[in-house]
Amino acid sequence: MTGKATMFGMRMAAVLMVGALAAGCSSQGKAEPAWTAQPDTSTAAAPSGPGGTPGPTSSDPAAGSTTAGSATASASPGPAATASAWKSFSDPGKTVSFELPEEWIAQSVTPEEGTLAGALKIEVKKQDGAVVATLRTGLPPSAPGCEESARRSYTVVSSVPVELPALAGEGTITPHVVFRVIQGYRYFGSYGITNIVGGADGQACELRNVVRGPAGKGDYSFGDLPVLKAFAPDEKVAPAKAFDTLDQAAKYVGENAEFANVQRMLMSLEIKN
Repeated sequence: MTGKATMFGMRMAAVLMVGALAAGCSSQGKAEPAWTAQPDTSTAAAPSGPGGTPGPTSSDPAAGSTTAGSATASASPGPAATASAWKSFSDPGKTVSFELPEEWIAQSVTPEEGTLAGALKIEVKKQDGAVVATLRTGLPPSAPGCEESARRSYTVVSSVPVELPALAGEGTITPHVVFRVIQGYRYFGSYGITNIVGGADGQACELRNVVRGPAGKGDYSFGDLPVLKAFAPDEKVAPAKAFDTLDQAAKYVGENAEFANVQRMLMSLEIKN
């Protein structure tokens, strides 16, 4: 292993995270205990990006398998959620609930066509109206095809287990809150909850931020995008993130305070069976 790869592995040790949820919701504007998360188990393989930039991968099942080498990364704290006060949101039927920063807004909107009866769509916005994440329930199960020529390398930058109802089966894992990037003309990143394995050998056509829901309930999604892909240069990327290197993606996960708040929010999701 080169010295450059070793240094990147050490850097990744400071950004990968496993979850512990800070208790409660403050309505008094008081700062809550710092909240961080670390991954349960991870080893980083280092595929090359543009210019030979080494990149992190994870042995977490959400990553699929990788064969580009290996390096061990130990867990260490990431950034603490910075919101000083949190509140709880629940739909009128009490079927879903989650915590969000006091300044953010959770708003129910009309679900897309084709969703199951009783489906929900809840947008979480910042004060300026920018959508941070969308919770969708009652999604019809789908299994899109993937041609070999359309597969792209992807990397699991962060993967944190979370307790949520899910349908187990082939191609699934226990639900995780993840941040993953897929390689196109840039590295495109997205956060969300999933129990669907990304793809074999660290390659996929798309990465689905979707959880296979219990039988008869439909699937559900909570994140910035339900599906992440490698965008074309003329396509709109937002709300996905775009990075020039995997190192930039790792720094976003390890240092960005808004991501820390989003991760805590996703980790707090509860769904009634």
